[in-house]
Amino acid sequence: MRTHRSLVSLSIGFLTLAVAMTLSAIVGVSGLSAGDAIREVFSHFPGGPASRLAELDASLLWRIRFPRVVLSALVGSALGLCGCAYQGAFRNPLVDPYLLGSAAGAGLGATLAIVYLKDRSWVINPLPVLAFAGALTAVAMSYLVGRAANRQGRRDSSVLVLSGVAVASFFTALQTFVQQRGSDNLRQVYSWILGGLVTSGWTEVVLIAPYLVVSALVIFSSARLLDVLSVGDDEARTLGVRPERIRFVVVLAASLGTAAAVAVSGLIGFVGLVVPHVVRMLFGTRHHVSLPASALFGGAFLVIADLGARTLSAPAELPLGVITAFIGAPFFAGLLIRGVRS
Repeated sequence: MRTHRSLVSLSIGFLTLAVAMTLSAIVGVSGLSAGDAIREVFSHFPGGPASRLAELDASLLWRIRFPRVVLSALVGSALGLCGCAYQGAFRNPLVDPYLLGSAAGAGLGATLAIVYLKDRSWVINPLPVLAFAGALTAVAMSYLVGRAANRQGRRDSSVLVLSGVAVASFFTALQTFVQQRGSDNLRQVYSWILGGLVTSGWTEVVLIAPYLVVSALVIFSSARLLDVLSVGDDEARTLGVRPERIRFVVVLAASLGTAAAVAVSGLIGFVGLVVPHVVRMLFGTRHHVSLPASALFGGAFLVIADLGARTLSAPAELPLGVITAFIGAPFFAGLLIRGVRS
């Protein structure tokens, strides 16, 4: 029964993601027809039809649109997977991937890059590098503060959550200070904070893929241990499991994945909060099912959201974080009301 449910969830997830990526790849405002885009893709397979696209249009498809579709799928999958991992580690369905200050740390790093480094020539774009470093720094500080508090006899995960709130507030204050020092760049800073996927080819995909692979492997390998944590820390200890160590490893891996995603996309809310909720409603709470399903449906959700961001106000582009908030906020409010009433 468990194997059947896992296969069903994975099949539906793969199909949903494939349809979303295909739709996003062939729909746009560049004037390419869906039929010509499909023919261009299949023209690279043995025995496929000849492409009808001019060289410039084919280059647009492969160097701009496809990398963006792949990047949105990777970022959405990372946020969905890390959100599910966070919620499992803390046994709290209201937890999201930005819990331990990774969003605030990434925001500070990006603001520093925009204000102080944008007028210099760099081999590698410093913005995603500093955003990634800022996110990991904030998570490390949250753990250090939480560990210091736990030495006083507190063994519950709420201490770590509260330390994350404190560190996030500190980093947000620093970001505000830097913004005021570089007020000429406020528009660019807020544009990054609202989220978006502007690619320069496959560079961003190559940049974050290794971190996401490592994060996913660690989280997937911890699925059974997360099931054990769901019964409570004391019960898990009686089964020979060390909750603190499991939580540390899972949160560290999820924070790595979140930091990599945020570094190239900005702050995109609700994906890691809402998608795991939907997955658990549809396929149950077992992590060997909910983790991969959250990754697949998270990727599909963000691909469709990015398609809306590109096309709803064309030729202008809406911030991706605005699209996800429009979809996610009412849905989450409905889930919250339903949960309270039940």
